[in-house]
Formats: sequence, structure tokens, C-alpha cells
Amino acid sequence: MVLKNFYTIEKKETLNENTSYAFDILINNKHTIFEGHFPGNPIMPGVCMMQITKDIVEDLTNSKLFMKKCSNVKFMAIINPDINKNLHLKIDIKFDENGDVKVKQSTKFEDTVALKLSVVYKKVS
Repeated sequence: MVLKNFYTIEKKETLNENTSYAFDILINNKHTIFEGHFPGNPIMPGVCMMQITKDIVEDLTNSKLFMKKCSNVKFMAIINPDINKNLHLKIDIKFDENGDVKVKQSTKFEDTVALKLSVVYKKVS
């Protein structure tokens, strides 16, 4: 995990056997990353939102992954960790004929969609 102590998985739910999952995570609003992004008005960096997805998919697939292709990345709402530290992620996973991991993910707080993402990861171990 690149972002140590950045978030905690509060709940994991398997929606469809080994292909679809839901996660409730708690963002550590005191993490040092928010001191620089931005002091007095913290905002979740988009790259951190994407890293959370990668961390979770690596855990689900028990593999080290490398981002091969990323498309349809839509940051739709700002996440202020002081106000919206409880996030809900839905992750759908498929494997293609090359063994690559195809992921569709959405991140929400309350009823607001903050991120939609489609990414292909290559297994590196």
C-alpha cells in the first residue's frame, strides 16, 4: 500500500462471485497529504482516489498490478475529507484473454458520485 494510514476499509461486500464488490472506506482526514492539498481547505487528490482502487484490486486479485490503460476517468465531485470522509466504492472486475485485469469503479459519498473510472491493469507478479 503506497498510501499508509490514508484510509481504512470499514466494510467489504461481495455482490457477485469474484466479479463485483462494494466497499465502505473511511478516509483519514488527518493524513499529511491534506496538509499540502490544500492547507485550510483539504481536497482529496484524484490520484489518491485512483490509488485506493489499485490497492483494493491488488488485494482482491492477490497480484501486484501495473496500470496498462486508463479510460473514462471522470472526477465528478470534490471530496473534502473533513466533510465526506466516508466513501462507498463499487468495483467490477473482469479478466481478459491475456490475463489483464479490467476494472470499472465508482466512488460515492452519500448520494453523490465523485469518481467513475475504467482501467486495465497488467499483472506484474
